[in-house]
Amino acid sequence: MFLGRVLAPGEPLWLDEDRAWALALAEVEADQCPDCRQPWSEVSLPSAEGGYEPHLMRCHACSAGASKLAAYEGAGGDTRGLHVSITKAG
Repeated sequence: MFLGRVLAPGEPLWLDEDRAWALALAEVEADQCPDCRQPWSEVSLPSAEGGYEPHLMRCHACSAGASKLAAYEGAGGDTRGLHVSITKAG
């Protein structure tokens, strides 16, 4: 967790370096596929086809949520706008 720095009276909250890092992060995030998070500038190139290996992984928390949602929908529940909140058991 970042707690920031201690400011003296009159000091700016953001330094030039802070702004540069924030802008760089915004640029990186703007170039990411929303699903796989790989950079659009690379993955959208025709030469990138076949250059990635997918790996299946199961998130057991998401799986439990999807099962609950499927059961709700199967029982006639309306899932429009429904979000699933997942908490760890125990």
